Amino acid sequence: MPDKKVKKILIFSLAYYPNFVGGAEVALKEITDRVSPEEFEFHMITLQFDSRLPRTERVGNVIVHRIGFSRSAPLIDDLQRFPLFLNKYWYQFMAARKAAVLHRQYQFNGIWAMMAHSSGVPAALFKIFHPKVPYVLTLQEGDPLEYIEQLARPVWPLFSRAFTSANMVVAESTFLGRWARRRGFTGSLEVIPNGMDAARFARVPSEDELEALRAKLGKREGETWLIHTGRLVHKNALDTVILALSHLTDSVHFFMIGDGPDKNALVALADKLGVSARIHFHPYVPLEDIPNYLKVCDIFIRPSRSEGMGNSFIEAMAAELPVIATQEGGIADFLFDAKRNPDKETTGWAVDKDSSEQVATAVQDIIANQEQTKKVVATARQFALDKFDWDIIVKDMREKVFARVLK
Repeated sequence: MPDKKVKKILIFSLAYYPNFVGGAEVALKEITDRVSPEEFEFHMITLQFDSRLPRTERVGNVIVHRIGFSRSAPLIDDLQRFPLFLNKYWYQFMAARKAAVLHRQYQFNGIWAMMAHSSGVPAALFKIFHPKVPYVLTLQEGDPLEYIEQLARPVWPLFSRAFTSANMVVAESTFLGRWARRRGFTGSLEVIPNGMDAARFARVPSEDELEALRAKLGKREGETWLIHTGRLVHKNALDTVILALSHLTDSVHFFMIGDGPDKNALVALADKLGVSARIHFHPYVPLEDIPNYLKVCDIFIRPSRSEGMGNSFIEAMAAELPVIATQEGGIADFLFDAKRNPDKETTGWAVDKDSSEQVATAVQDIIANQEQTKKVVATARQFALDKFDWDIIVKDMREKVFARVLK
């Protein structure tokens, strides 16, 4: 018999630590790590990818059950190759089967799907056979919604049930909340954004730490470095930033932390434009090291073509960097521009998507108007600390989601 004092929750997530971690996976770990194990016991079904990882292990406050095709030490490009590219489709059905097996053993009090496609599909399948088990769907999709729906066409009835069979939907932005309604969800909906570790990103490192990192990266005095953290993918519009460099002085550089399928195309574009010397690629670094990388740079930039929300923007604000972004999708919830949002306190510089000219203008404005930039940065920092600290987010998840759904 299950322990009635501890609520057991099964999570569906395509990926999890230690590999291929994005904003959704960070959110899961931050939330589960901050909830008492005496109150909740979390299990997760996720893809293995790396054959060196155990099939079952505890990661933080989550017992992780890994399934799927794997190979030794895969790189991110390997996810698009055989056999790993099959995982995303295979997971939708085999995760539901694995969930049924685990449920017989653990008797879960609830299930929680991270994103509608592909994790919502196995959750919907599980719900068909276990209708009394409460189901929470979290929406953190960053890709264009039309693209996600196109991918879901082969399993469209189940994709629709991923929304309609949920007991509650948690959307990380009002943009994704509206999507849930369009997809037919009529139940209780909460908009709870992703967060960031306020203490980590607001910490002021010593000048010695920063100087050592500048020397390591080769950043010289008088240079302005734009920084991006995250995947090198089409939706993040990093090509727009490279195009903008051709409108800016040679002292402006672009530094990217991360990896992804667009890297070769970005390298080729930089070569074509003759700006390769001002482009710097860097592999992923641990989350705890990101604040110092932000603080040795000057401007955070991601002119997204689509975005569910985007932890990286909030982290940059907390680290006191001016932020240049579009207002696509969920970014509009927190990126307020002086001209476009005169009724709100300014928190950044908004540009139209695919406009390298506007990106260049925003960079020039930040460099030329240091006093105004400092005011915007201070406002954005306080906004981030007041609204997006993980402790605030976890409190909302416990009180508005778990307590209500699992009562």
